[in-house]
Amino acid sequence: MIFNLQRYSTHDGPGVRTVVFLKGCSLGCTWCQNPESRCAEQEILFDPRLCSDGCTHCVAAFPHAVSQRGAQLIIARQNFTTADKQVLAQVCPSGALSLCGEPADIEELMQKILRDKPFYRRTGGGVTLSGGEPFMQPDTTMTLLQRCRQEGLHTAVESCLHVPWKYIEPSLGALDLLLADLKHVDDVPFKRLTGGSARRVLDNFRRLAAVGQPLIVRVPLIPDFNADRSSIRAIVDFAAGETGCQAIHFLPYHTLGINKYALLGKPYLAPRQPLNDPDLLTFAQDYAAEKGLNALLRG
Repeated sequence: MIFNLQRYSTHDGPGVRTVVFLKGCSLGCTWCQNPESRCAEQEILFDPRLCSDGCTHCVAAFPHAVSQRGAQLIIARQNFTTADKQVLAQVCPSGALSLCGEPADIEELMQKILRDKPFYRRTGGGVTLSGGEPFMQPDTTMTLLQRCRQEGLHTAVESCLHVPWKYIEPSLGALDLLLADLKHVDDVPFKRLTGGSARRVLDNFRRLAAVGQPLIVRVPLIPDFNADRSSIRAIVDFAAGETGCQAIHFLPYHTLGINKYALLGKPYLAPRQPLNDPDLLTFAQDYAAEKGLNALLRG
């Protein structure tokens, strides 16, 4: 299941790239900027800004899932059936109600990817699989990477590494670069704000180092989680000592994905203000450089 395909990206690996976004993630990070990626299944999005005045097509078509309270529509997403989702686009002509996610058709994806092959060759770019967590769909991820490799394309995956090793290993033979999140090395705060196990992530980093997988460590810096000097030291120490990486990218927290939560009918539980601490960012880059890593600040 995929939910987006983004062409001409320059922030998800070297050169100009096409990014394929896969649905499904085993973590529940409160600051996630792609909340529509968490669920592996298709989801209903509702944008009231697009809703046409006086239009009640959805209420008539889905009385079990859509109701009206004055001028406000009440969307019971859990009541939409598979059949409802198949006709959603026809029922809502304005696009206020839409479906997020579609089955991954490998050959159709490859046709879209290969349109930009001249740009990949000219810039050293290629294809990046993102999400969500691509390794949550191990067969789709492996097949896509292998098809891209057959076409001579550079391949990359963006991953949180919070999956069983058996989901990762089959793809490594067709993977040129892994962009891997290292959010924390302490299991307690990691569990508190992601719902997952830091130990699983660290173990996967060690396994990747053992097989010599080229990777870049990425660190989202989140207030009240890891945006402090002690956490940064521990993260950088692990990255420098146990991952085999040559580069580390720091990603300051932002709120650009906040409106997506409203589209899904979900609360936004992360801080409402972006990280604004230039001294901390300078410290992070300097400390990483001291440990021999190429440190970059990414927006």
